[in-house]
Amino acid sequence: MLVRICYTLLLALAAPILLWGLYRTKPGKPAFGARWKEHFGFTPPLLTAEQPIWIHAASVGEAIAIVPVIKALKKAHPKQTIVVTTTTSTGAEQVSKLGDLVEHRYMPIDFAWCVRGFLKAIKPKLFLIVEKELWLNTLSCAHHQKIPTIIVNARLSERSAKRYQSFGFFTHKLLTKIDKILCLHDDDAQRFIAIGANKNQVAVTGSIKYDISIADSVFEQAHDLRQQLGAQRPIFVAASTHQGEDQQVLDAYQIVQQQYPDAMVIIVPRHPERFDSVAQLAAEQYGLTVHRRTDNTPISVTTQLYLADTMGEMLVMLATADVTFMGGSLVGEKVGGHNLLEPAAVAKPAITGPSFYNFEDITQQLLAAGAIEICQNSHQLAEQLIILFNDPQRQQQMGAQGQKIVIENQGAVKKTITNINHYLDDN
Repeated sequence: MLVRICYTLLLALAAPILLWGLYRTKPGKPAFGARWKEHFGFTPPLLTAEQPIWIHAASVGEAIAIVPVIKALKKAHPKQTIVVTTTTSTGAEQVSKLGDLVEHRYMPIDFAWCVRGFLKAIKPKLFLIVEKELWLNTLSCAHHQKIPTIIVNARLSERSAKRYQSFGFFTHKLLTKIDKILCLHDDDAQRFIAIGANKNQVAVTGSIKYDISIADSVFEQAHDLRQQLGAQRPIFVAASTHQGEDQQVLDAYQIVQQQYPDAMVIIVPRHPERFDSVAQLAAEQYGLTVHRRTDNTPISVTTQLYLADTMGEMLVMLATADVTFMGGSLVGEKVGGHNLLEPAAVAKPAITGPSFYNFEDITQQLLAAGAIEICQNSHQLAEQLIILFNDPQRQQQMGAQGQKIVIENQGAVKKTITNINHYLDDN
């Protein structure tokens, strides 16, 4: 109890800063509107009286990752209600694309009274957390109401494990509230055990991110877009870029242009509030001709930068380009990279910067298979792009190797559903 009291006091002190970051207006960021009250436990009741499965996916990345599990759950249990919570409005926008498969609510802030208000309105039978967003009061309230809690697609880097070990008394409280931890890899499982999880709490199911299902419409849209951009032009996509990374991508692009004057770059900023600033950077500081995906005008043959200023179309952009650069990897240790399985799934070669600690196992696996390359800076990124543009056969080989890795490692969704079924009443 003392741990929870101290934690809640610290959270109360930090709350104004956290809420300011959550609610402040940014270009391209959807507004919360009147739904802001849901963060404080004032949650609208569901459309059905049936107890739902509650899935928490903090933001866009987690909301995308959990889609295969949601679809598999609905297929196995067609009448089962599923509620997905997100903290952010961009996450909510992503969940809305699932239509009537799920109902969306905003995640209550981690004060016990907020969480209790949510639980009273929703009455979940099972709580699934995507990856590792662990909140002490939320876990404690769910545990108190005897709601089984499972972490799905759980990952724990060495860095995070060391932080948890530094606060062993707090970590122990968290782990005692969790029924099952379904890990990506054996390394993750061992780290969870090292920080205090019991062996019977932990299972290795693999990454659901390998279970990528590419709709035919993705390739159809990519083909159409490629024709509009220029079928013969060398094109690379910079995916999920962060602040400070766009400049490096554009520096590399200018070097590439020296050998390929007609080359084009597609940039997909990680956060929608940065769409305008990236467009401004490219036009004003680099003098590039920019076309935004949301523009209603035809794409000019002189377009140099195609800015993907929409959400949920990453696979289309990856399938359109010849080569991918994966962002979050050239900004020091701030981010730790992003998921390289998406370009692999559409059979595209990829380049990443040196920081990929959040996807260490996946990156090393793709690197060993010859599906990706690592660059250290913008100059090396340019060199690698030029080499790949010069060698279409190598592009195809790298893409095929990446796709092979994805296919060989699929099956995590099935294992995840098997574990979840143990906690559902109708089995």
